[in-house]
Amino acid sequence: MIGSLTGVIKESSFTEMIIDVHGVGYLVFIPLSTFDKLPKPGSEATVLVHTNVKEDDIQLYGFATTQEKQLFKLLMTVSGIGPKIALNVLSAMSVTSFCTAIVNADLKAINAISGIGKKTAELLVLELRNKVKDISPESAFAKSKVPDAVSKSTEDAVRALVQLGFKQEAAMKVIHELAAGKDPKECSTENLIRLALRSLNK
Repeated sequence: MIGSLTGVIKESSFTEMIIDVHGVGYLVFIPLSTFDKLPKPGSEATVLVHTNVKEDDIQLYGFATTQEKQLFKLLMTVSGIGPKIALNVLSAMSVTSFCTAIVNADLKAINAISGIGKKTAELLVLELRNKVKDISPESAFAKSKVPDAVSKSTEDAVRALVQLGFKQEAAMKVIHELAAGKDPKECSTENLIRLALRSLNK
């Protein structure tokens, strides 16, 4: 397996590059996030590589950072996600932004990525929510898009639900989803708790 390549970039585009390593030109598929970090053709570079082996083909996927490679490999553990969609993810969002969207169950943002439908977005959240924090620890502390005016209410509501015996992660998810989609006037602590209990007890 090839883990990385260091050589001279012969050609590069938004989706692929050719890197010359001691006279051998390797075709490497890349996401836009990696392309943005590459030096100009003719310059030396190092790319981290994931080798995808099929019965009749071997394809190389290159990344500028360890985080990108880790997320690519993690994405492909999800049913229905292949190399093409995994590259689309990295081309559409930064690693931290995607991990934050997963943690916050921001289905709208995930669904906007080419090749990802509603069911796939829900599956990604379900399977990766507790795993992306290892790749992007800061995503665990990111808040969902809750208006500042109701942030105190959401915090109090989450605290109350935890005291009632619900897990903090489940409480945060339902409260943030409720608050993000409602008028601030409807987001009193009492109302959020009432709506959350109705949702959690289904």
